[in-house]
Amino acid sequence: MKYLFLVIIAISSILPACAQQQRKSPHETVSAGHISVTYGRPAKKDREIFGALVPYGKVWRAGADEATEITFTTDGSLGGKPVKAGTYTLFTIPGEKEWKIILNSQLKQWGAYEYDKHKGKNVLEVTAPVKQLSAPVESFTIRVDNGQLIMEWDKTQVAVPVS
Repeated sequence: MKYLFLVIIAISSILPACAQQQRKSPHETVSAGHISVTYGRPAKKDREIFGALVPYGKVWRAGADEATEITFTTDGSLGGKPVKAGTYTLFTIPGEKEWKIILNSQLKQWGAYEYDKHKGKNVLEVTAPVKQLSAPVESFTIRVDNGQLIMEWDKTQVAVPVS
């Protein structure tokens, strides 16, 4: 009976770890001033990215694995709209000519699979134009540079003012 109890305890402690999602891409946190972004960095790997792997007109987690999170340590702005200090999930809806950038207050989401369930918690939506790059970017990259939140992957770049 003692051994059965130990086996049950061992199995119950292992199962939650097995149920967690496994990361498939490297992750990075970038910071500039009072803003930091934590995201997964998927690679192109000779794949067609926007309009294929990442469909146009569909919500995307702006990275890989768990949804991207952006933290403002003080009140700021994104795309000219005010953002209160805090941490938000960053989603995008890519389009051929512009992207919608969304901040959502529901944290710890895996991908965008439950976005529709939590879209009522959107706190901000802005659009930003797409710029075509001359050379492909192999790994999805987010950076904050010269007052811009910049996302690049393949031959696509999107920049939105951030402060």
